[in-house]
Amino acid sequence: LRTLRRDQKDAALLAIADALDRFSYRIINANTQDVTDARRAGTDPALIDRLTLTEARVASIAAAVRKVATLPDPVGDVLRGYTLPNGLKVRQVRVPLGVVGMIYEARPNVTVDAAVLCLKSGNAALLRGSASASHSNRILIDIMREALTTTDVPVDSICQVPGLSHDSVQHLTRARGIVDVVIPRG
Repeated sequence: LRTLRRDQKDAALLAIADALDRFSYRIINANTQDVTDARRAGTDPALIDRLTLTEARVASIAAAVRKVATLPDPVGDVLRGYTLPNGLKVRQVRVPLGVVGMIYEARPNVTVDAAVLCLKSGNAALLRGSASASHSNRILIDIMREALTTTDVPVDSICQVPGLSHDSVQHLTRARGIVDVVIPRG
């Protein structure tokens, strides 16, 4: 991923956005199961609202992906630099982190947000969403991975942590040497 050019990453992001639009009905169908399960479990209506995906919300997620594609490529950006008296040039340059593990709650849009921000910055995304959004997260990841098959970006750049128990979170946070950084969100 770190060697991909901006045009390759942006093409992948646009393919993801197009796939989200094209398969919004599949996303909404999967999300309906999550919302039904949440209602049966007596989940707070405000949390159900955050969990719920509609055509408009899926379109908004796809639009956000397109916006990320227009952002400058952060990889290789020189933040600052100077030259030492002996002529040695020192630079602080933005580089990819590697594999980014992301842990987040019942907001399926974060599945897409995290994945595309990782790709734009040359990182692989290892996603662990809430069990309450498991159907939504699974279909979103499947759709994004399928979209990548038509691009130069490896499909395995976006993966889901297997399992829905707290044990899966523990395994993710202890995967030193495999996962370069873990971001707990929420």
